[in-house]
Amino acid sequence: MPSTAIASVSGLPWQGVNYFCTTRQGGVSGESWASLNVGLHTGDDHADVIANRQLLRAGLPGDPVWLNQVHGAKVFDADQLAPIASEGVVVPPDADAAVTTQQNRVLAIMTADCLPVVLASNDGRALGLAHAGWRGLAAGVLEQTMLALRNRSPESAGWRAWIGPAIGQPHFEVGADVYEAFVGQDEQTAAFFAQKIPGQKWLADLPALARHRLYKAGVDSIELSGHCTFSRPDLFYSYRRQARTGRLVTVAWLADEAAVLHRGKQRSDLP
Repeated sequence: MPSTAIASVSGLPWQGVNYFCTTRQGGVSGESWASLNVGLHTGDDHADVIANRQLLRAGLPGDPVWLNQVHGAKVFDADQLAPIASEGVVVPPDADAAVTTQQNRVLAIMTADCLPVVLASNDGRALGLAHAGWRGLAAGVLEQTMLALRNRSPESAGWRAWIGPAIGQPHFEVGADVYEAFVGQDEQTAAFFAQKIPGQKWLADLPALARHRLYKAGVDSIELSGHCTFSRPDLFYSYRRQARTGRLVTVAWLADEAAVLHRGKQRSDLP
């Protein structure tokens, strides 16, 4: 549950799972980072980012497990200890996904056009959160997250996913390298590319590509947020729209009760 000052988006309630994605509203950052920027690596004032993270933390049951996201497919086991620097500071591990089976262990993924993908078992025993830009998606970050979840909770029979705010197809122009990265692996994915310049440029449907791969990985129920980060500058940061910008964060955790406590704003609550 976010604090009341933070506007957020989420999806349908899940048994035993809480999750939401922040918007850019409700923080203290100024200029192009206004206002709830949680990215320390974006050029924003360090104190402002820390203050924004504290606002986020006020509505969470524990400290988020931050990652050093590298657009790869490595999955971090968030129930293990993260590396500690000599001065006692936690060092975010290099990974683009994390999994947990512990209640109130808060997973966190930052985005500004890429896909945040929440994954959980239907019984609420295992949770994963992945950062899927086109590189990570093509490299198999979602499949690797599912493999890690099944290893952690082999008794869980069904799985579901929520694909959060990300850049929409009309604004995601890509070249032949991206097209081949997907279609070279799976010819069916050609359906998710609209040709703009024959043989040179396409418009890629990133959420649909993720949904396709999740279905193939055995995820039974998949919900898309329907939000495009590029087309809503009032609500979301977008690196493609403006490189000097902030980061959203999607957080998720297993509830300490059987009934879901999720209280994030639904998609229909936003203008």
